Amino acid sequence: MIKFGTSGWRGLIARDFTFDNVRLATQGIADCLKSEIRNPKSEIAGRKPVVIIGHDTRFLGREFSLAAAEVLASNDLVPLLCERDAPTPVIAHTIRARRAIGGINMTASHNPAEWQGLKFSTYNGAPATPEVTKPIEARIQKLIDSKWSFKAAVIGTFQCKTINPQPDYFKQIKRLIDFKAIQKAKLKVAVELMYGTGRGYLDCLLRDEGGAKVTTFHADLDPLFGGHHPEPNAEGMSEVSVFVRSGKAQIGLGLDGDADRFGIVDKDGTWLTPNQILALALYHLKKNRKWSGAVVRTVPTSHQVDEVAKLLGVKVHETPVGFKYIGALMETEPVIVGGEESGGLSVKGHVPEKDGILACLLMAELVATERKSLGQILRLLEAETGEFHTDRINVSIPPEKKDALLKKLAAGLDSIGSFKVEKFITTDGFKFLLPDGEWVAFRASGTEPLIRCYIEAKSARNMRKLQADCRKVLAA
Repeated sequence: MIKFGTSGWRGLIARDFTFDNVRLATQGIADCLKSEIRNPKSEIAGRKPVVIIGHDTRFLGREFSLAAAEVLASNDLVPLLCERDAPTPVIAHTIRARRAIGGINMTASHNPAEWQGLKFSTYNGAPATPEVTKPIEARIQKLIDSKWSFKAAVIGTFQCKTINPQPDYFKQIKRLIDFKAIQKAKLKVAVELMYGTGRGYLDCLLRDEGGAKVTTFHADLDPLFGGHHPEPNAEGMSEVSVFVRSGKAQIGLGLDGDADRFGIVDKDGTWLTPNQILALALYHLKKNRKWSGAVVRTVPTSHQVDEVAKLLGVKVHETPVGFKYIGALMETEPVIVGGEESGGLSVKGHVPEKDGILACLLMAELVATERKSLGQILRLLEAETGEFHTDRINVSIPPEKKDALLKKLAAGLDSIGSFKVEKFITTDGFKFLLPDGEWVAFRASGTEPLIRCYIEAKSARNMRKLQADCRKVLAA
């Protein structure tokens, strides 16, 4: 079965993610796009049927992209293929800039190298919502039932027009980032590219536009990502942390494999959580840039964002997990910044899609503007909001026990250990608000037999207690 999750359809290469399945998924997308073009009430009615095609640095990315392009062309749609691997936010911007009717991106984001993915974006560059993907899934099932097949050219030999999306994206970023401030600060920056598609983007913008002294890590191509997950978490940013801690750089910036997620290392080598970065981005854009609007975060994202928003007089929106929900809200009302605890962020006037390149540049701009480290700025904010300690733990649950446990959580809990539950929220998963602004949330993985537990405490002591209490809840 081809199912679209929080960020497209993903599968193991050669087992699930095959050329036949890519063609099948693309035909389902093509059928739905053609139906929308014929609908006079549709946003894409009357547009030239251009579809942007791109891929990251994963195994067979270009070949899978050409397979999708061939299917689109057979449906009288016009595929435009990015001439080299391209970051997800760059593909999103290209869809908007060229007024395309959508985009197909071959990426499995930060997943291990044996995974590949197909992400469909709508005409506005946003990740497709369930309202869009459910009809596509239904159409794919009809194609399967009818034993649909496609007579394709030899893999990798189909030809279509190619484009270079970089110049238009750079123009957009130069409208959003104050590179003059970065130039004045003469920053020394360490950049972790994780063998991914962010090379030639983040490093070049910092060097050529920001005048920074840039040291890159893992800028060469490797579909195996050096044998590691291409994720800029604390582990993935460890080499950069050591480098920055040695005094050779003032800040470390990192991207995942398709450059939609970010990783930030402070001047002392500390990896900062995406929760902290979202709070800092809001602070910077409201205080230093004087931007107006709301802030959007997902259910398991830190309430530190809420407290900073309260200080600044900014409204907060909470959405389910998945940037498609954040992006949809950013398209309907003014939003200064939207983000999630897993490392996604975008801002007003930009694409309704995660952009790790932009997030990294914003943090460089903040350091350059205030001439303080990010940690110093955080400590000043925490002097007014209090401390925030966050954690996410994954607990494996036997499949035969998973449903019963989810039913138990869905019925609500009176307490988590010694912590009384004050409010129960079911927007996405099960979130329990506790006294003094602390909370826990449980959310089942859609792809693995585990439950993710998100915890926020106001002290290290309470964090340890809640970690133990949550494990007891899941073990019962």
